[in-house]
Amino acid sequence: MAKLYSNENFNLVVVDMLRSMKLDVLTTKDAGKDNQGIPDEEVLAFATAEKRIVITFNYQHFKRLHRLFPEHSGIIICTEDKDLPALAHRIRTALEA
Repeated sequence: MAKLYSNENFNLVVVDMLRSMKLDVLTTKDAGKDNQGIPDEEVLAFATAEKRIVITFNYQHFKRLHRLFPEHSGIIICTEDKDLPALAHRIRTALEA
């Protein structure tokens, strides 16, 4: 199964749910990169170097980055959803597809 890297703005409850589904999720905090204002370009570069798919709510920036730097491990752009279990399930389903 794919390895994920959650962007700093990503919901940590969803990260825990994904981990309970046996998915490998690295957070910015786990990587020692939280609260540093790291540009999205560097977030994508780090994830790519680690062969991880970025999961983020940041549609505008990561859609642009995908066009500028198409050689990456993947980007899953999520919409905010108060039904956190449903969001975690959609991410897992997308990875299985």
